[in-house]
Amino acid sequence: MSAVRPRILVIAILAATLAAPLFARAPAQQSAPASSSKLASITVTGSQRYPTDKIALASGLTAGQLVARSDLQDAADKLADLGLFSQVNYHFKTIDGAVALEFVVQDAPTIPVEYDNIPWFTDHEITAALKSAVGLFDGTAPVSGTILDQLTAALQALLPTRGVHAAAERDVIEDPLTGANIVEFHIDGDTVPVASVQFSDPAVSSDPRVRQRLTDIVGQPYSRMSIELFEFEQVRPVYLSSGHLRVQCAAPQVQLQGAPNASAPQKVVVTLPIDSGAIYRFGGAQWSGNTMLDVPTLNNIVGLKSGDIADGMAIGDGWTKVEQAYAHLGHLDAKVTPEESIDDAAHTVSYNVSITEGPLYRMGDLVITGLSLDGENRVRAAFHLSPAQIFDQVYVDQFIAMMQKPTLMVFGDLPIHYSECGHWVRPNTDTHLADVLLDFK
Repeated sequence: MSAVRPRILVIAILAATLAAPLFARAPAQQSAPASSSKLASITVTGSQRYPTDKIALASGLTAGQLVARSDLQDAADKLADLGLFSQVNYHFKTIDGAVALEFVVQDAPTIPVEYDNIPWFTDHEITAALKSAVGLFDGTAPVSGTILDQLTAALQALLPTRGVHAAAERDVIEDPLTGANIVEFHIDGDTVPVASVQFSDPAVSSDPRVRQRLTDIVGQPYSRMSIELFEFEQVRPVYLSSGHLRVQCAAPQVQLQGAPNASAPQKVVVTLPIDSGAIYRFGGAQWSGNTMLDVPTLNNIVGLKSGDIADGMAIGDGWTKVEQAYAHLGHLDAKVTPEESIDDAAHTVSYNVSITEGPLYRMGDLVITGLSLDGENRVRAAFHLSPAQIFDQVYVDQFIAMMQKPTLMVFGDLPIHYSECGHWVRPNTDTHLADVLLDFK
């Protein structure tokens, strides 16, 4: 990804007593270039995040050196190229032949930094090393800029201190748990497999659903992100389904295993610290915005009664089922917005649920591609939504599932061959008609 260089503005203020411009080009025969002068001071203003002395240091200039105007521009460019600032301006003035320089900067947005498959160091150790090597590193980074190169080089230099011989790399990726962008540092080469996974809570280690999925990480190369995803997708649901709504999964802990004289450990044992928290019970739901479905029907769809164990997974599924119930009635844009209210003293959870039902959709066109005319006619005959009939998303989903492979129910003895049935429901927000497109391949 190419970086857009922040705007750089130069304002030169020359002292009134100066006989000639500071940066006037000197005749070639002069022994001392008139285009350079002593840098008396460097000041920085505008940053709310970074220490001004470290910004000045990152410019590459130091007080006392001789500078020409091109040196000031180069220093401003260097700061701009870091990616940490959305704007870098500078101005200077000369007093008694010495230059007082000021950079005026504006901080740019940054995103979190994470470390993936580097188990030889704790996060704290890596962060401390990077901060020591790169003065402006604060634990976050921009999506692009030369500071990323500096951080990658610092990580590369750190690896051999633990006998690791691999290439340090980084990528800007989407965190699968939060959906937010992060800068992920990882290595290519010298990865080690996960020997085993242990849980601080022995109850979860015996859960068949968890044990069945342990092969997702055991025997695989160690990856912090893969383990955290395993916690979120496999471990956390076990607790949520039993009412532990406040369950907390801490960062994975690693223990390195290997031959005593080996240059790098051969395996990693991972421990997952879990705080299950209290068990909560369902306190009911208060509904608003609903006209098509009454409260008893909505409660029945969710399926939990007041006083039941608050099965967090079932509750989440309940909101999805309500949206599906509306789609069954032609309200394809219906949205369910639950607002959770937890009473930690009583260990109960209740919800205020707002429903936006949206417009009523009717059946538009059935568009079929990839079949012979006879095959298309068989599909149309089997499809039981007529034009202008209230659209039923549940029926359409069931029909699409049935069409994923040729079936006698639809085609009879007609010779039909296809490997997949692509599909798309295309709602028109102006006409409130929904077309169904089927593409047989």
